Amino acid sequence: MHRVLGDRRAIALLLGPALLVYSLIMLFPMVWSLGYSFTKGNTIEGFTGNGVANFSRLLDDPAVHDALWFTLKYAVVVTAGQVIAGYLLALLYVFFLKRASALVRTLVFFPVVLPTVAVGLLFQKFFQVAPQTGPVNSLLNAVGIDSIDFFGSAGSAFWVLIVMDIWRSMGFYAVLLFAGLVDIPDEVLESARLDGATGLRLVRDIVLPLSLPVLMSSLIFSINGTLKVFDSIVALTNGGPGTGTTPLTLYMFQTSFTYSDYGYGSTVALLLTVVCLMVSLVVYRVSRRDLTEG
Repeated sequence: MHRVLGDRRAIALLLGPALLVYSLIMLFPMVWSLGYSFTKGNTIEGFTGNGVANFSRLLDDPAVHDALWFTLKYAVVVTAGQVIAGYLLALLYVFFLKRASALVRTLVFFPVVLPTVAVGLLFQKFFQVAPQTGPVNSLLNAVGIDSIDFFGSAGSAFWVLIVMDIWRSMGFYAVLLFAGLVDIPDEVLESARLDGATGLRLVRDIVLPLSLPVLMSSLIFSINGTLKVFDSIVALTNGGPGTGTTPLTLYMFQTSFTYSDYGYGSTVALLLTVVCLMVSLVVYRVSRRDLTEG
């Protein structure tokens, strides 16, 4: 293996096809989109250069500010919910259900494989107020509370979206974190128990530090996915009411393909790319510092 990895031709042969596919699918479109951000127009009218006008517009666009704020707020809340719920489920699998957890893991993981549109329609039915009262409002009526139009305001629609996305994704993070927890040596846990560490103390002092690498990996994976949320919002609220639940991805899509402003849409996409890179870098640096100190 050392001889193979020391051979430049072998390295090129092994990495070349993957790098070529990655460049064609990822790098080339990114560079192409960056070029569009310095133009205006569309495929019918043609494209003309406009310098940095799109970037100036980006700084002064209140719709971008609202979409960016919603994106960051959504990413923080859903990431925290996904990772915390997944970690609690993983602890349940390992320390309580143990070998009997296979069925529960399968049931909790099932929403992950459901189509996003189906999940969105399901939650619309759950929380709807008209023409038929959904189960949630029926339950509220049963305890003497008037029906709530959950999709009539941005605040309530946001929390329905949060509940839906945490519910449908926590099974994935539970399995991911479960794989990290089962790698903790039994000898370490047994020694900690003999020293008197049980319950929350065992989790806090032993399990949590040893599972920190996979926990940080889950955090990075989750926040990158939530910053680029698109399908679940389109399926549930389509950015409404108004633009109350419109993230940067949906605003970029509408700008480019609904209003045919490809140049400005590419600029919004560039902003999203920069935000993802900055957030990933911050989380990575913090995780590296925590792991080094640990």
